[in-house]
Amino acid sequence: MIRRAAGVAAATVLVAALTPGTAHAIDQSKGKPGFCADGTGVTVVIDFQQLGGTTIVRCDPQTGRGTGLDALKNAGFQIAGVQRWGEAFICRIENRPSAVEEIPVKGNEHYQETCVDTPPAAGYWSYWHAGNNCAWEYSQWGVKNRDFTTGGFEGWSFSLNATADSNPVPRIAPVRPGTAGEGCTTAAEPAPSSNDVNEKQPGSAASGKTGGTTAAPGAPSAEAPATTPGAPNAGPANSRALPPPKPRPGGGAQGAPDPAKNVAFTGGEQAPDVNQAIKEQAGASDYAPWVAGAAVVLLAAAAWFTARRRKRAREG
Repeated sequence: MIRRAAGVAAATVLVAALTPGTAHAIDQSKGKPGFCADGTGVTVVIDFQQLGGTTIVRCDPQTGRGTGLDALKNAGFQIAGVQRWGEAFICRIENRPSAVEEIPVKGNEHYQETCVDTPPAAGYWSYWHAGNNCAWEYSQWGVKNRDFTTGGFEGWSFSLNATADSNPVPRIAPVRPGTAGEGCTTAAEPAPSSNDVNEKQPGSAASGKTGGTTAAPGAPSAEAPATTPGAPNAGPANSRALPPPKPRPGGGAQGAPDPAKNVAFTGGEQAPDVNQAIKEQAGASDYAPWVAGAAVVLLAAAAWFTARRRKRAREG
């Protein structure tokens, strides 16, 4: 029993020592802080809403075609998908919500997001898009399944205890500086870029959740079998066709919010650089194998010494 306990303890120490933490910071080598200056890139807005923290606005300056996932990454944001669907369903952005923070969702005031399956409908990242000078629109497709609007905006807004009709819109107006009043351009949602146009965001038509990647008004993100946010998968395990999300009532091509009402935001200039963070982490982990090895040896020695004493006690 003692040997077994020592073995378990040694394994635990070994795993802990060898498992590197994940660096979550802005990748300063990608994208640019603030709004895109012209119509060749796409501006990405991350609004943490009730999670707290500063809203971040960055530009993905790429001139070619790209998906919502491309825009997020190329703007320099650090993301995490869920174990079940990968990055088809965005679970964390800039490590929020982190695995250790409690999210007071309805029915579970101490909920912690593990990112194993789709987050609950009461606490997830809702996905939005807009043409320049247009109103924010809930995406009808998953983050891997639609192209961003060139010159437009991609928005992520954390939705806490909301419904399909009340998911909070990003609090940054989708209006590039100097273009206010020019009228809405490209209000219609781009066609899906996926070869499988049936891959919509994981979520049912009635769920009202985007699922962290792209979702229609109130539906989860894409590339997973049909699921209701926060509920077990409702479709076959091998199904890739998702039901269309429930359209969000109201909101049109016109009527972009007044930029004067924007909340405070940054471009992430002061955030740690992810590449540097990874280097520092790698340097710190160089000693991990030695520490783990020493721990295993010490625990094994302790187990042997204890077993020997017990044997002598029995023989005496």
